[in-house]
Amino acid sequence: MEPSRRPRPRVLIDADALFAGAASPSEHSASLVVLRSAEITLIEALATNQVITEAERNLAAKVPQALSSFRLIVSRCLRVVPDPSIADLQAHAGLAEPKDLPILVAALREGCPWLVTFNVRHYAPGHPGVLVLRPGAFVRRVRDHLARLGLRGEGDTA
Repeated sequence: MEPSRRPRPRVLIDADALFAGAASPSEHSASLVVLRSAEITLIEALATNQVITEAERNLAAKVPQALSSFRLIVSRCLRVVPDPSIADLQAHAGLAEPKDLPILVAALREGCPWLVTFNVRHYAPGHPGVLVLRPGAFVRRVRDHLARLGLRGEGDTA
């Protein structure tokens, strides 16, 4: 498969990471780097309706000046997907804290091998099909992956 035709790595973004990216005072915060990576199409970032609602509600309450930045990030960086059904949740009961189970189930349903959140412990015991990582750990994985691709392509010419 041509490199330009390879599917982009898919990651589901949790509300806390989305909140941190939208409210970040630094362009270099890991949460914002994850979102910007989606904006420039290095990765495909997804969020559920639940995630969008929760992040927006928390921003409105705590950092209302970040709401316009948040809305821009959502429109440019994220593909918003529906929340899982009750039946889908029941089939995966016990894999995460009840409030966070819909996020894990959505990651599974959407084929996201990564879920980015600061609340890693909320997703225990988890599911073997989804690796739950903090934003910084995810950025390091993407950086390491890109470095390996660069080493393989050193002999390539444009």
